[in-house]
This record gives sequence, structure tokens and C-alpha cells, in this order.
Amino acid sequence: MNYILFDDASRNNLLPLVFTRPVADIRVGILTIREKWEKYLNCKTSSLTETYLSEKFPILIKSNNFLINSSIFPNKQIIDEIHALKPNQSLSAGDYVIAYNINEEDFDNIGDDALANYEDIVSTSQHTKLNNVWDIFGLNGQEIISDFEILTKNRKSAAISTTNKIAGEHQIFVEENAKIEFSILNATEGPIYIGKNAEIMEGCLVRGPFALCENAILKMGAKIYGGTTIGPYSKVGGEINNVVVLGYSNKAHEGFLGNSVIGEWCNIGADTNTSNLKNTYEDVKLWNYPLQTFVNTGLQFCGLIMGDHSKCGINTMFNTGTVVGVNANVFGSGFQRNFIPSFSWGGVNGISTYDIKKAIIVAERVYERRDLDFNITEKEILNHVFNLTYKNRML
Repeated sequence: MNYILFDDASRNNLLPLVFTRPVADIRVGILTIREKWEKYLNCKTSSLTETYLSEKFPILIKSNNFLINSSIFPNKQIIDEIHALKPNQSLSAGDYVIAYNINEEDFDNIGDDALANYEDIVSTSQHTKLNNVWDIFGLNGQEIISDFEILTKNRKSAAISTTNKIAGEHQIFVEENAKIEFSILNATEGPIYIGKNAEIMEGCLVRGPFALCENAILKMGAKIYGGTTIGPYSKVGGEINNVVVLGYSNKAHEGFLGNSVIGEWCNIGADTNTSNLKNTYEDVKLWNYPLQTFVNTGLQFCGLIMGDHSKCGINTMFNTGTVVGVNANVFGSGFQRNFIPSFSWGGVNGISTYDIKKAIIVAERVYERRDLDFNITEKEILNHVFNLTYKNRML
């Protein structure tokens, strides 16, 4: 069988992070959702997503296909239910579909309710679904624990240098060529996973559950609390609490970041601080793209959501529950507004539109520093997001 991960109606609640990727490529825990499915299924998947993303994330259709909701996290029970589906059957839970067993011909009419007449099977499995952007950090701790079990089963950790102070060593796994010296690692409250070629510099304080992914770096003296994932090729310093950095982003200096999600290719300036708790202890409200207004998260702790390619200057102060779109450049003294649209330039003293041509030049330079090519497909995605978010910049 062929496996395709599709974006369901909850996708828009995950903006701005999915302006530049399918839902399946959001990292929650150690792995992205796609990587979780591919570990369980032991095969590659493709995506059914927005048309403008399909060049970078192409769909592969075969004669027999399982079409699986990409906002669902896999487990053995739900995979067994999916594999039990017969052709022209769907698996559902409440008001959403988990999966379809779909033939190649039905893909031609998928936009014309071709799947409406499928026989519906109601799921009885317990599973986790990503519905809102704040679920990413909210579910991150439990997903680190789940992914840790998958990634380390029947494997032996690399040795940990004796210069470090360790608690809960059986819950610490270090991949090959990772470096850790003169730091404190406490895995008594949750596992600690250190990816291939990652580095924890001297004087870091780390409490699990925590994941430092491949080629990522903790700068000297970093203080890391549980429920935190630092994605591949990222550099992080300062104080971090329950944060997900998707990858290729830097917060290399002092400053606090808590209960937040940072996209790829972002840069957080030195001594930037994010509030994650209101002085009134009220629930935090967060900008919602489909409703074009702020919605109640039901959370007392909620910090910063930042889309890909966005950056902020030194000493930036972000309010509790701030959403920054794609490719924004934020700077200036004082607390920033709670919603900063994509391709914004400025801050408290005024915001103008970040010229798309200049934004692409910066993106090209950033990719070059990682020896990557910012190709025409990447440019077209940013151009599309620029046009897609025009109305937000007029608010």
C-alpha cells in the first residue's frame, strides 16, 4: 500500500507555521509528524496539501492508497484500524476523518466529494490530534517521551563524558559524534535525547523531557527546562522553558523564551525576552488566522509563535501570546504588538511592508550559510505567502 498524509480543516488553525509546510512536517517531540508515521509504517509517505506547496512536497499516488490525516499522531492501535479498512471505506472519530482506503481513480474527483459515499467505520482507538498551534508546545513533553521509546528501543547510547553531572542516566540517549562536556543533565522527570553531531557546550543545565536534534547546539551556560525540543541545525542559549524550535533557527544569546514555537530560519536577537504569563493570571488569547481575531487558548502560559524566516533585533520584548507571521523583521524598544503580520518590517514605532525582493535576498544568504540552495521553488512559496497575507498587513 501507498501512504499519503493529508491536511484537514484544522490546518488553518496551525498558521503561520503551515504557510510554508504541510501539517505533517511540524515537529512535535523529537520527530516531525511525518517522521513518526514513517517510523511506524517503515516506509516513506507523501502529502496532499495546498497547491502552492505541492512542488516542494509532491504527492505520490498509486493504484491502492491509504490517505491519512496528518494532524493525527500514530500508534499501533490506530495503524491496525487503518490497515483493516477495505477499499472505499473511511475511518473517523467524532467530526473528523482519520483515514481513507482510496483507489487511484477517486483522486481525480477528490475535490468533488468523491469520498462522501465511502462507508464510514468509527474508530475505537485512543489517539492524539494536533488541532491548534499551541498544542505543539502543549503536547511536546509527552511526544518526546513517546519518540524516545521508538528511537532508542534495543539500542545502546554512546558514552557520556565523565566531566558531566548526570541524574537518571538510563533515560539519557546520546547519538554518535555528539559532544557534551562540563554540564548537568537531569533526566529524572523525563528523557533526554541528544542527536547525531549535536553539542552541549560547557556549563549548560538541562532538565528532561528534552530533545536536541541532529547538529543542533546548546550555547555555554544555557538553562533548559522540560518539554523543550531544539530542532536540527539550531543554536540556542539563555533560558528556555517548554519551547519547540522546528529547525535551522538561532536564539544564541541570553533572554527568556517560554511556552513558544519558533519556525525554521528564524533568528532571535540577543537579550530578547518573551512574556508567557499575564500579570492578571488570565487565560492567554492568541491570534487566529481563519477567524481573523484573537481567541482564548484556555492556557495560563503561552508565549511566542513565530513563522519561518522571521527575525527580531536585540532587546526585543514580546507580549504574552504573540503571533509573528512569516518573514517578519521585528525591532524597536517597548513591548511589540500581539500580532505581527507576515512580511512586516518594524515594531512599536510603526510597521511597513518588508519588500519581497529584499526578503528573498536575505533568505538566499541564510541558506548559503548552511550550504543549501534557495531555489526557485522556495522563492515561489515565499512569493505566494507574501500575496496570501496582504490583507493582514492592512489591519
